[in-house]
Amino acid sequence: MCGLVGVVTSNDVGVCIYDTLTVLQHRGQDAAGIMTSDNGKLNLRKDNGLVQDVFRTRHMRRLTGQMGIGHVRYPTAGSFSPALAQPFYVNSPYGLSLAHNGNLTNVAELSRELYKTDLRHMNTDSDSEVLLNVFAHELQQKGNIEPAPEDIFAAVSGVHKRCRGGYVAVVMITGYGILGFRDRHGIRPLVYGSRTTNGRKEYMIASESVALDSQGFTIESDVAPGEAVYIDVQGKLHTKVCTDAGEHTPCIFEHVYFARPDSLMDSISVYKARLRMGQRLADKVKRLRPDNDIDVVIPIPDTSRTSALELANHLGIKYREGFVKNRYIGRTFIMPGQSQRRKSVRQKLNAIELEFKGKNVLLVDDSIVRGTTCKQIIQMARDAGAKKVYFASAAPAIRYPNVYGIDMPAATELIAAGKTDDEVEELIGADWLIYQDLEDLIAAAAEGNPEISRYECSVFDGEYITGDVDEVYLKRLETIRSDAAKAARKKKSMARQQNLVADLQSDG
Repeated sequence: MCGLVGVVTSNDVGVCIYDTLTVLQHRGQDAAGIMTSDNGKLNLRKDNGLVQDVFRTRHMRRLTGQMGIGHVRYPTAGSFSPALAQPFYVNSPYGLSLAHNGNLTNVAELSRELYKTDLRHMNTDSDSEVLLNVFAHELQQKGNIEPAPEDIFAAVSGVHKRCRGGYVAVVMITGYGILGFRDRHGIRPLVYGSRTTNGRKEYMIASESVALDSQGFTIESDVAPGEAVYIDVQGKLHTKVCTDAGEHTPCIFEHVYFARPDSLMDSISVYKARLRMGQRLADKVKRLRPDNDIDVVIPIPDTSRTSALELANHLGIKYREGFVKNRYIGRTFIMPGQSQRRKSVRQKLNAIELEFKGKNVLLVDDSIVRGTTCKQIIQMARDAGAKKVYFASAAPAIRYPNVYGIDMPAATELIAAGKTDDEVEELIGADWLIYQDLEDLIAAAAEGNPEISRYECSVFDGEYITGDVDEVYLKRLETIRSDAAKAARKKKSMARQQNLVADLQSDG
């Protein structure tokens, strides 16, 4: 999962993109990058780290130009090398820069085609670079000295014909404009909006509406499934649906965890959706245990607060903040590796003993993925004196890998995979575990936009809507992207660096 933004304005865009990326920081904390175009000259700064750490005053002074794109990265495909920070760039045709969110499910096939047929070289193992080169090849086939909007839209059509998976991208065409496009199922989110400055209309394309809000842009529309949005350097907007759109199936996990609550996604308020999740979870508690002995409802900050508050209201039970969060620790779910996750939980949260001591506590979280975090938090509640610790998840049990841009690649790393709810309850150490029902989760989102009849729910039901994911694919993905595989690559990379240092020292 990543965050991206593209801006065309009448003034230098560097600070605007920087400020926008800080608003989108929750979508990726591994790396950040900005590319701007100033009268055909490109300016780039990217590196591993948070936005505030990657960009200094000296970098911002160089990020001049009236259009640019930005990216915050949370790695799902590829390693953690600084070379994988985005935007990516190819010089032909025109000079193209790309920021991407999602995953391509046929990336191996595309990589072979690009090398053998399109004669293009891949420098990394990132599917984002593959997507960029596919687009570059398709645009180059038009053969025009200057790209017209119809050439650009035809190239996007070529991308949709060749690429499968869940993806959105913003592409800067040096000296000409910025393009945004979304896969034919609309799995990953993308929205655009405008503002007027000194009589000129300016545009932004971004992952979430909150990015537009923060810079004074007004939402015009979500990018539709299969649609492309192109803003040229004169500030003129061009749009076209570039493929036969599939059934609109946005990722429901955006509403569960990833998106900010103040965002609108496909016209659905994330905040309202989470309120409804809490209401429906409360109804389930009433059905299963009408005479429950819960004394207090306590959220696990931050994403579960909205659901937990509404759950408590519907149950008529006290709501309390029982955990204090360290604001300087990143989101635990996107930490690379189990050992780092285990270490970070105690650094991230501290229990307020008086809210737990002698009470039967219902802890509420947005979801349970690997189970590492909730197990430790339940123990923290017991250490703080809780008599009983119940645990509620605003999402159903996650039993299947995700292949469309969320780092859940290995079923063996998901605590609920192949297990009953009672078995998970025992593993995390809860006195009672209650999951949201999938139909209730879907209803909580769908109420905000009845036109969407289906959601991408593969982590809950194992149904992959692109139709090209089977057991062989999932097994191959697990060998590449599991925590063990990532640790092995990191170890190998460190060994290479150490050998390089040793060689340099011996040469010296």
